[in-house]
Amino acid sequence: MMKKYNFSAGPCILPQEVFQEASQAILDFNNSGLSILEISHRSADFVSVMEEARNLSLKLLGLENKGYKALFLQGGASMQFLMTAYNLLEKKAAYLNTGTWATKAIKEAKFFGEVVEVASSKDKNFNYIPKNYKVPTDADYFHCTSNNTIFGTQMKEFSSVAIPLVCDMSSDIFSREMDFSKFDMIYAGAQKNMGPAGTTLVIIKEDILGKVSREIPSMLNYKTHIEKDSMFNTPAVYAVYVSLLTMRWMDRKGGVKAMEELNNKKAALLYSEIDRNELFKGYAEKEDRSTMNATFNLTDESLKDRFDELWKAEGINGLNGHRSVGGYRASMYNALPPHSVTTLVEVMQELERKA
Repeated sequence: MMKKYNFSAGPCILPQEVFQEASQAILDFNNSGLSILEISHRSADFVSVMEEARNLSLKLLGLENKGYKALFLQGGASMQFLMTAYNLLEKKAAYLNTGTWATKAIKEAKFFGEVVEVASSKDKNFNYIPKNYKVPTDADYFHCTSNNTIFGTQMKEFSSVAIPLVCDMSSDIFSREMDFSKFDMIYAGAQKNMGPAGTTLVIIKEDILGKVSREIPSMLNYKTHIEKDSMFNTPAVYAVYVSLLTMRWMDRKGGVKAMEELNNKKAALLYSEIDRNELFKGYAEKEDRSTMNATFNLTDESLKDRFDELWKAEGINGLNGHRSVGGYRASMYNALPPHSVTTLVEVMQELERKA
């Protein structure tokens, strides 16, 4: 069977060596005679996995020994829309609205207090990142979304604010270097760039907790999960393990710096073709284009069937755009090899020759 070139937005492509090691662990984990799917989450083998995963996530982001705790929780980033506000919103919070997921985060936060939408790009169906907005200094925190998977936009700069800065990095976690210490909380669903669906990484500065007056249910309280080392309830054992394997792979490859260099090359190759080839046009504003998710359309929709036949015949998967945007979306996460992008570019050029 031909291996597909996987441009799916998520669950996403992972390194082949991770698949191989993870599949072996299903049969026999650590020569224990047991599968990773059946070992106790309280066993020494898995406690070691969880501890290494939490520590390695901090190492990759340069946040070791800086007052942060890493958690692996369940419920996806969507649960974090709720938990963020439950734990941090006392009276008022500020949100930047850059797409579908930011909109959903705002909806959940409104259950707990006033939400100030400091800026929005909804007026142009979220094809750009708002600039020059002001964040109220009396808000409990400021929330933003670093990368917008559906619309193909990405924040290139982050405001320096005097209040806690919270960021949903679900679709570009570990993909680029920056000063992560400017964030007080980062969360990311694993299935976009880190591992399989089922677990969510939360990195939080402990000193921002304990400021709200409301009672927080145990399962939704970050302090609970910190105290129990992400083991308050049975964690998503396999998802955490595969995420650990992926983080080890990133670390061996040179960490976030190496990932950024590779991602920039892949994105430059594809965007260059989109801009050169008159049969295609980009969706997002150029200055806000995502290195993770390139969104684009045909300039002549009558060519759609021909283009679809070409890329599917080459074994390309997951290229259809989200219904909110239409057209096409090429997701180029860390593990996507450059030759996948080269193949897509060649298909785009083939359409140009045959048009």
